[in-house]
Amino acid sequence: MSEDRPFADLRVVELGGEASRWCGRLLAEMGADVIKVEPPGGSDERNVGPYYRDEPHRERSLSFWHYNCGKRGVTLDLEDPRGAELFRTLVGGADVLLETTRPGTLPALGLGPEELRGADPELIYCSLSPFGQEGPWRDYVATDLVHMAAGGQMASSGYDEDEAPDAPPIAPGGGNAWHIGGHYALLAIATALLDREFTGEGQFLDVSIHDACALTTEMAVPIYFATGRELRRQTGRHAAWSLPRPRTQFQCADGKYVNAMFNQRLSPPQLRSIGEWLDQYGAADDLLDERFAEQQQIVEEQNHISDVLRDFFPNVPAEEAYRGAQERSHAWGAVRSLDEILPDPHWEDRGYWQEIEHPELGERFRYSGAWGIWSETALGTTRRAPLTGEHNAEVYGALGLDAEEIEALRRDGVI
Repeated sequence: MSEDRPFADLRVVELGGEASRWCGRLLAEMGADVIKVEPPGGSDERNVGPYYRDEPHRERSLSFWHYNCGKRGVTLDLEDPRGAELFRTLVGGADVLLETTRPGTLPALGLGPEELRGADPELIYCSLSPFGQEGPWRDYVATDLVHMAAGGQMASSGYDEDEAPDAPPIAPGGGNAWHIGGHYALLAIATALLDREFTGEGQFLDVSIHDACALTTEMAVPIYFATGRELRRQTGRHAAWSLPRPRTQFQCADGKYVNAMFNQRLSPPQLRSIGEWLDQYGAADDLLDERFAEQQQIVEEQNHISDVLRDFFPNVPAEEAYRGAQERSHAWGAVRSLDEILPDPHWEDRGYWQEIEHPELGERFRYSGAWGIWSETALGTTRRAPLTGEHNAEVYGALGLDAEEIEALRRDGVI
């Protein structure tokens, strides 16, 4: 743990799986000492492939490596009274408890917010759950797919009727709901830490992943409240309640695609710069016509403008189109695969990648780095994900247990 990180003086106990792990990693990247508590034998997260060198093994899950790097790890059976008591001691020395157990689970073990915060009023107890700790849905279980459906994201994602009649809604991939919930849990924890600086008191934070997802459908909810209209899915572009907007993905000469965002807010000077650029290829059509000096004309002819671009892109490679647009301050981008984008020197220039040692394998691996550069403090991954129970002796020893006591707990299946 580096002393120059913003959360370097914080200890976080993380009791959870796929819902909490992203928030835990972000806290660790900010310098917090994050202790991940797993059941004896390790959590089910370790059984998620793909695995390093395609060898299924609980210590080789690439998913587990990614989401849990920077943390220390212990094992503990909370249903055993000795394990519950050890957990109380562990949390008693922490600033934050981040947990994702089903609502009511920890209170039933005497480990709820009233008990733990009663013993330590400065504790920030963050419960991150699918639908919150209260309400008729509190006991419902959910997956990332369920959250994308119930939260509203899928209603806005998919193909429009012109291109794919009766097409179903489509969920974005990559565990979006867990990331959304994790980000809001981080915001809640950071806010509570700031409040504690003034009040000296911690808080209980009830963070709902469903609520967080519903909040991030952009203008879908306010538009419905204000107009009663539902958004319509549009292929490769933002959902809208109005008539279909011009397309934004165009295939180029090399078969690859460019995402060329533009809409009725495109100003006359912006459109003229596009026209002058296309004119270099003999493809400007009538975009340099004086009638486009009026904003209203751009609004009325946006579909025509889209058609001109559609005819232009097959004449240039995707990278040439992307860079030409960026040189003229247009927010366009080439649609790249991983093997195309990862070698981009931009990553190296910002020092994004980090090499992390895996001593048990005798190898070093490249990890994604910090999400920003801070002028006075550091961010980023400091260690690989923990092996199952790797830090039992270190963490429990610091709580006052000697080697014989730790071995007895291990032998009895408590840790």
